[in-house]
Amino acid sequence: MTPGAVGQRLLERPTLIVPVGTTEQHGPHLPLGCDSIIVDRLADDLSEAFAIARAPTVEYGVHEATRPFPGGAALRRRTLHRVMNELIESWEEGAGVREFFIITAQSSEAHLEALSAIRTDEATVQVVDIFSMDFGSLLDRPAPIQGGELDTSLLLFLAPHLVKMELAQDFDLPRSKLARYRPGHTRRLPEGSPGSVGYPSLASAQKGERLYTFILDRVASCLRKS
Repeated sequence: MTPGAVGQRLLERPTLIVPVGTTEQHGPHLPLGCDSIIVDRLADDLSEAFAIARAPTVEYGVHEATRPFPGGAALRRRTLHRVMNELIESWEEGAGVREFFIITAQSSEAHLEALSAIRTDEATVQVVDIFSMDFGSLLDRPAPIQGGELDTSLLLFLAPHLVKMELAQDFDLPRSKLARYRPGHTRRLPEGSPGSVGYPSLASAQKGERLYTFILDRVASCLRKS
């Protein structure tokens, strides 16, 4: 968009959608930018549906792993916090944005902390972590969100050409160890994990379409209320 087009859109509604993804492993079968692909598509669809401007996707976030995986890269909590503060300050002062709607797909405590503590002068900031939603009966085996049934289904729907299902590996965990991989907890991959935790073998494009529609509807309801 040109500066003039952005300015006109913000006069109609001074709201900016800001998608924040990650570049991290989600198993041997999914692309490193899995989370970024999901929030980027959400931002596009929400922008079109509500005629709201959207920012380019921030493709790096805060996450942990027990060992490095080729291509993955993370920011420290304070780095992401500073980057987001500086970006939002620029948009608030330079473009008159008064409402920031941040969408992310990363349930690490440190990542969410960095996004939720953003400072503004007048604007409001709302952060939505799509993986904190209750997917209930939409999943066969609700499990940790890291390259399992949920992530894999969404990518099979949104970007099937990037999914290598022949490389997918299920990785189970004892019930006693599941809590640390639930939304709201900092998750470290357990020994022996291929970079994912869960059941990608249960994924399908049809399931991914249902999941995406569910997510889109709920995120859209947050925008309607704001």
